[in-house]
Amino acid sequence: MGFDDLRSILLSERETGKLVQISPDIFDRTHGEIAALLKKVYAIEDPLSDEARALIEETIAIKETMHELFSIRSRKILTLALMHAEGNYYDREEVRRMLPAEHEMFERIADGLEECQGILLHNAKHPLMPVPAVMPAGMEAAEDEMDVEDEEIPELAERTVDPSVDLSSAAPTLTPPYLLVRVLEDMDMFMGVDGRIYTLAKGDIVTLPERNASVLSDRNIVIAITLPSCK
Repeated sequence: MGFDDLRSILLSERETGKLVQISPDIFDRTHGEIAALLKKVYAIEDPLSDEARALIEETIAIKETMHELFSIRSRKILTLALMHAEGNYYDREEVRRMLPAEHEMFERIADGLEECQGILLHNAKHPLMPVPAVMPAGMEAAEDEMDVEDEEIPELAERTVDPSVDLSSAAPTLTPPYLLVRVLEDMDMFMGVDGRIYTLAKGDIVTLPERNASVLSDRNIVIAITLPSCK
C-alpha cells in the first residue's frame, strides 16, 4: 500500500459524507509498507543523507494519511452509532462497509449510548412506581373521629405492595408506543409525549410516539410508513 494509493482512498473518504468501501487489510498493508521503508532507512549508512531523509518523510506522510483516514471514518461511525441509539433512520449499507474492528467499535458505542440513555433519560436506575389509588372520602378523617384502633388501619405502603391486590390495570404506561414515519415538511422543535425533544426536517424518517405521530399525520406533516403494533 503506497502513499499515492492511500492518499487516493483518503480523498474519496473526504468527498462523501458516507463510509467508502475499502479493502479489509488496508491498515495491515499500510503498516507493512511503513516497516519496509524503515528497514531501508536503517540499512543506509548515513542517516542524514538525502536518501534517508526522503524515506523518513515518506514514512511520516503515510502515517499521517493513515491517521487522518482513521479519524474521518471514526467520526462517521460515531454519527451512525448515535443515530442507531436514538432510533433514527440510517443507511445500513454503511454498516456493511465497516472493517471488522470498526464494526466492533460501532456496536460498543451504540450499546454504551443506549445504556446511558436508559440511565439518564429514561430513569432506568429508579423506574417510576405505580401511583397508589386515591383514598376514599372520609379515610383521611381526624384520628379522634375514628371508631377503630390505629392497628386496624393498614398502612398505605402495605396496601400498595399487598400481593393479593392486582395493580396491573391501574399502573400507568411508562413507555408510549411508537410509529415509524416520514416527515413531509420542516417543523419547529417540539417535545413528544415521551419527554424527548424532536427537531424534524423534510425527508427525515424517524420514530415518534404514536400520539404525536397521529396528530402530525392528521395535519399532513408526517405519513406513517409502518402499521402500529397490535395490542
